[in-house]
Amino acid sequence: SSAVCETLNKNHCIDGSIHVALLLLPKLSHCNHVSVLSPQICKKDFEGFKKLFHRFLQVKGPSVEWPKINRPPEDSIQPYEKIREKGLPENVANSLNKLVVVKLNGGLGTSMGCKGPKSLISVRNENTFLDLTVQQIEHLNKTYNTDVPLVLMNSFNTDEDTRKILQKYTHHRVKIHTFNQSRYPRINKESLLPVAKDMGLVGESADGWYPPGHGDIYASFYNSGLLEQLIAEGKEYIFVSNIDNLGATVDLHILNHLVSQPNGKRCEFIMEVTDKTRADVKGGTLIQYEGKLRLLEIAQVPKAHVDEFKSVSKFKIFNTNNLWISLAAIKRLQEQNAMDMEIIVNPKTLNGGLNVIQLETAVGAAIKCFDNALGINVPRSRFLPVKTTSDLLLVMSNLYSLEAGSLTMSEKREFPTTPHVKLGSSFTKVQEYLIRFESIPDMLELDHLTVSGDVTFGKNVSLKGTVIIIANHGDRIDIPAGSMLENKIVSGNLRILDH
Repeated sequence: SSAVCETLNKNHCIDGSIHVALLLLPKLSHCNHVSVLSPQICKKDFEGFKKLFHRFLQVKGPSVEWPKINRPPEDSIQPYEKIREKGLPENVANSLNKLVVVKLNGGLGTSMGCKGPKSLISVRNENTFLDLTVQQIEHLNKTYNTDVPLVLMNSFNTDEDTRKILQKYTHHRVKIHTFNQSRYPRINKESLLPVAKDMGLVGESADGWYPPGHGDIYASFYNSGLLEQLIAEGKEYIFVSNIDNLGATVDLHILNHLVSQPNGKRCEFIMEVTDKTRADVKGGTLIQYEGKLRLLEIAQVPKAHVDEFKSVSKFKIFNTNNLWISLAAIKRLQEQNAMDMEIIVNPKTLNGGLNVIQLETAVGAAIKCFDNALGINVPRSRFLPVKTTSDLLLVMSNLYSLEAGSLTMSEKREFPTTPHVKLGSSFTKVQEYLIRFESIPDMLELDHLTVSGDVTFGKNVSLKGTVIIIANHGDRIDIPAGSMLENKIVSGNLRILDH
């Protein structure tokens, strides 16, 4: 895109694109979503987009200079055990009443073959991600007689379906609020002009819009008026996490650490990090940069240093996207226009073959803007995302037990580490995946599972050690009911026929 900008007059780029975008505003009256999108919201969206677009055109070169990167100081990333050692005060309720739980709920389940919001996929005992979240917070409120609300940041993709489903929680002991993240226009990669012709989300312009990443939370939360409302209710901190991270439950020790600090050294931002494994080499990490703690994402790394970035020995931890943030600090930074996050340029190809770019930001990238920011190195159990059906198999299995909406590793498993599971393309979509398992196998003693090709599992199968099952093209393997596979490679063709 920088090459394109060199061939175009920069002012023309900016003014032309923004002018076209702003011309779309009057067409709002013809939009099918008028009830959802007020002119005020659209105006704020375009102001945010304009700011981001200006910055995108002005940035030259990489956002970090590699020689300036340093390891974070020892005390800037504290071990969770140290926080836990402080213990909990007698009145935990006081701290909980200052907390708001925020879940990032803008994503769709398309990568797992599902329609609608990802949060509505069933993950355990017919419970969805949203069900489990509500159960967790309700359990807290009942146990400690508190009023911890749940806030969902929806996108225009998920808002309508989510609002419908929220009615089922009317009688739960959880106040649920929602707000929408912004709606920005996708940009034609060649012309740098918006591809949408009007404000509609159906028809010709359906592909013209996108939600600009979870870094948008700060502006949208503030613009919605909800941030101000929660501060007025005495709330001081939000705990933000992805709704598909089943390990992201409210941790009373981290909350107590935040609330019990001296006023002069109040920490405004905590990022939960955890130790990298070979599976996490692409995860964002914390660095010291120009005297500030900063999030470094792989997209910001110069190509010559990507291998170094992936090194488990040099960059030992990665960001779980479980964040604890001061509400007053968000308000201050928004009002001072001091929220600064690196732009992520996300290239996409639309169905018709048109190359577009989306300008996005990440919520964790704002860490450098907050005072006394801190990383806490938490146990791996707090990072349990469900991005694929391989992840889904783990959380549906007997490796975990479910209590009050929280998943915990079974005490019967001898090792605290999670097995490495890789299911092939035949299992990508949830519906196909479910058909291939008559029941979820016993995986308590499993270390590694790879499945490729047309494979099905009968009831009560047990998997132990390293198991590799490969059905070649045209072959099919049916693992018989009651089978026990331990350190086995199964390949070829195995059909179980009814008779």
